[in-house]
Amino acid sequence: MKIVFATNNPHKLSEIRDILGTQFEVLSLNDIDCHIDIPETSDTLEGNALLKALYIYEHYHISCFADDTGLEVDALNGEPGVFSARYAGEEHDSEANMRKLLHKLGENNNRNARFRTVIALIIIDECTHEAKDVRTFEGIVEGQITRERHGSEGFGYDPIFQPEGYDTTFAQLGMDIKNRISHRAKAVEKLAQYLKE
Repeated sequence: MKIVFATNNPHKLSEIRDILGTQFEVLSLNDIDCHIDIPETSDTLEGNALLKALYIYEHYHISCFADDTGLEVDALNGEPGVFSARYAGEEHDSEANMRKLLHKLGENNNRNARFRTVIALIIIDECTHEAKDVRTFEGIVEGQITRERHGSEGFGYDPIFQPEGYDTTFAQLGMDIKNRISHRAKAVEKLAQYLKE
């Protein structure tokens, strides 16, 4: 099955392809010659994922899915949440985002946090090219924000997020383990199970 993942983020694309395996041909936005930065103007992860999927459906009439992910820190009332990628500004600067987060948390001992991914899926009818199915899937992984960065693998906030049940950060675990336990893995697992059915 051929399906578009509404991203050009090579890390996300690689992660998704690894999780979905060879049963699906996952295309990126580049693969369908879509070079626009699809606006994420919703104030929820669900809303942003749906906005991106709808854009691809409306402009390319192909089955697609899109995701939005947020890091929610309890002591910061759920920040950065929907603004995770641009927490420190519009440049999607991971280092600046981590610096801001660690600074705002300071010496607070409540380091509880979670990564949450929402995937919006639109399946089209091959004959009419109309959307015949629209649904969302959610994946959550609980954990803690570390006081310092650790590890060099992964991306985003991975060097400062320690998932529950592990004594290392996502950036230290390696992609194989991360791809099995991550928020995105959990959401994609639900997506894959649904697609296979």
